[in-house]
Amino acid sequence: MRIGKLGSALIVVALFAGSLYAFREPISMAVAKRVTAQRMASNPLKDLPDGLHIAVCGAGSPMPDEKRGGPCTLIIAGQQLFVFDAGNASARNINKMGFNPGLIDGIFLTHFHSDHIDGMGELLLQRWVSNSNSQPVKVYGPEGVDTVVNGFMQAYSLDQGYRVAHHGEAIVPRSGFGAQAVRFNTQPFETSLVFEAQDTQIHAFSVAHAPIHPAVGYKISYKGRSIVISGDTTPSVHVAKAAAGADVLIHEAMSMELMQLLQEGAKTAKRDKLEQIMKDITDYHTSPVQAAEIAQQAQVSFLLLHHIAPPLPLPGLVEVFLKGTKDAFKGTIQVAKDGDFLSLPAGQKTIKTSQRF
Repeated sequence: MRIGKLGSALIVVALFAGSLYAFREPISMAVAKRVTAQRMASNPLKDLPDGLHIAVCGAGSPMPDEKRGGPCTLIIAGQQLFVFDAGNASARNINKMGFNPGLIDGIFLTHFHSDHIDGMGELLLQRWVSNSNSQPVKVYGPEGVDTVVNGFMQAYSLDQGYRVAHHGEAIVPRSGFGAQAVRFNTQPFETSLVFEAQDTQIHAFSVAHAPIHPAVGYKISYKGRSIVISGDTTPSVHVAKAAAGADVLIHEAMSMELMQLLQEGAKTAKRDKLEQIMKDITDYHTSPVQAAEIAQQAQVSFLLLHHIAPPLPLPGLVEVFLKGTKDAFKGTIQVAKDGDFLSLPAGQKTIKTSQRF
């Protein structure tokens, strides 16, 4: 019986596939060895142009979201790394994007809701051990930051002893464990300089997130480029004032229309308390259209919607989330997800977007 050309090709493909399957372990190990070596030796900072860069290490809210962990924004200013809020996936997403948590120069907290701090223990640990740091990282925040930092230090104190006993002081210096709280105060309608070094200035300003008080946003400036982070807030004149003329506004956003669906679902399920919670949380956040109006008022170039709530798991929901925003804001709008990366080179007006996952 004759075998046609197609049959012969299929046999070759089958034999090749069978060979790959038979040798899958050594092939996988060879690939893993090469990739691991490359990853360990890589330093993405040297490949970035001088300027400001935004790496989204958490774009979500307390609601489970496959595309978005708890709030976390990594800002790179020149060769300096700063983290703003430390939600549940912070350390892992920073690593996934190729950046070394051991190089973090400071952590800045907007407020102390659990979803903004529940990844800080892991982040502090990674920052300590991954670079053998001999000094703790500074954690900046408004009144209450001491309580938060001291709590994590106490919770991880036993783990500190385990790590030092296992690896030794030369590898994990006891002095580098944990964090040092740096508390600052803000005044209404004023921005306060809370950090300055190497062409970088970071200002804090009050926002409206009652009954949570204090709650702040931040403005980061470096060599003529600037980014404003709103933190959690209702529409605030403080954000608009701080963001005036900035390159990028990173603003929280909650779809009230989609939250209404969750309320109705809880009501149908006769979960009265959950229904009330879903209703309550809409009164201290900002809708996408309101964020767009603030961006337009501030005349920023780029609006990055962040702290996305509720999750957007289905095709078409992003369009629902953004409904009306293009009429309110004439610049570029992006709904953030983990791994998003924005570059703002110094001395330019450009904003380049990419994905690092």
